[in-house]
Amino acid sequence: MSIRYFSTRGQAPVLDFEGVLLAGLARDGGLYLPESLPHFSADELRAMRGLSYTDLATTVIAPFVEGSIDRNTLAQLVEASYTDFRHEAIAPLIQLDHDQWLLELFHGPTLAFKDFALQLLGRLLDHILTRRGEKVVIMGATSGDTGSAAIEGCRHCENVDIFILYPDGRVSDVQRRQMTTVEGDNVHNLAVRGNFDDCQALVKASFVGERFLPDGRSLVAVNSINWARIMAQIVYYFYAAFALGGPDRPVSFSVPTGNFGDIYAGYLAHRMGLPVNNLVIATNRNDVLHRMLTTGTYSRQPIEASLSPSMDISISSNFERLLFDLYDGDAAKIASLMDEFDQGKVALSDAALAKVRSLFTSACVSDEETCEEISRLWTHTGLLVDPHTAIGTRAARQCRRAEEGPMVTLATAHPAKFPAAVARAETGESPQLPPHLTDLFDREERFHTLDNELTAIHAFMAAQCRS
Repeated sequence: MSIRYFSTRGQAPVLDFEGVLLAGLARDGGLYLPESLPHFSADELRAMRGLSYTDLATTVIAPFVEGSIDRNTLAQLVEASYTDFRHEAIAPLIQLDHDQWLLELFHGPTLAFKDFALQLLGRLLDHILTRRGEKVVIMGATSGDTGSAAIEGCRHCENVDIFILYPDGRVSDVQRRQMTTVEGDNVHNLAVRGNFDDCQALVKASFVGERFLPDGRSLVAVNSINWARIMAQIVYYFYAAFALGGPDRPVSFSVPTGNFGDIYAGYLAHRMGLPVNNLVIATNRNDVLHRMLTTGTYSRQPIEASLSPSMDISISSNFERLLFDLYDGDAAKIASLMDEFDQGKVALSDAALAKVRSLFTSACVSDEETCEEISRLWTHTGLLVDPHTAIGTRAARQCRRAEEGPMVTLATAHPAKFPAAVARAETGESPQLPPHLTDLFDREERFHTLDNELTAIHAFMAAQCRS
């Protein structure tokens, strides 16, 4: 029986996977969740331990797409999604210390973990749109990595026009150029005069209205508000755990996160049967999630620019999905809480806070500490890491409890994407871009700078959509 999907706020249509893929954000402003999660027994998990990454991905994802995509087709789409990854293991594990590990998620075409989901999402979209004979408009907000990964995953899709909004001057030069140097009549980069939260708000507001597009076009999300993004990221938690003795040996994970999507995928892996001791929320100075866990208050505050710009976020969209579980699936309560959050803050109930603390811990890492960690890792392991990964490894050491066993930090981006931050760590090493990007700074950029104003964004998008 295929899984159905419903909104966290309870007032949007129930959809199948195909509908959720094309919808992104629910009409009521909520986020879609599966009505039930597949659950794997210990024996079923043990049987998966010898699978390649692509075979494991097909096995884990298949229940979520049942009724929309048959297993053979899914396997072909998954296999194609990871052919351009530069490491045979796709997601290799590197040992840092006794029971401290690094899961390298930056071997995809755009050097960031977002490739794992967005390479697949582009192929899923193309497959379904071709079958339906439809064209869509993709709209996404990025704090740096989602944009380039989405463009790379969707630029060859004949049935897609893609518009990526990013905060002007608040992404690294490499991140910006990975988006703005891509050629294609269907690719549009919009530098918004504002911060990431502004870009994210523009995207969410567009999905609520959506009447600005040409007739016959619908809007599709590529941010992690789209369930397919979360679904694809669940896989590498299983893959890492199996490499370290799972399910017979529980594993913990430290995740650099701002929008809560990546670590939420780890939470789902745990609910699906994977033994996980500890999920560490690793944040920079924009510590909305750390403050939530330590104080019980989920509140907004002004964004401060940091050395880890992909985490410069104050509204963690996917936290709403976890709140739904913390409040026992009470959609009306979630709608009320999110209304409160829109006014400034939400105080979690004692019961909800106890639930989240039973699995999650957290740490906030400053820019100075980030540089210290980059230097420490280089000195003690010979590995050069990007600032987001450094936040993860430092948080892992702070939050790990000795009895918990292996701790895996997710290495979310290649250090060459953030050369200025690495330089401040004074390692004496300069990270080099891989061969397919060595001419990145010689390529011509294509982008438009627009005000943080919804009607201006909509007018530009409507004018640029291909017929």
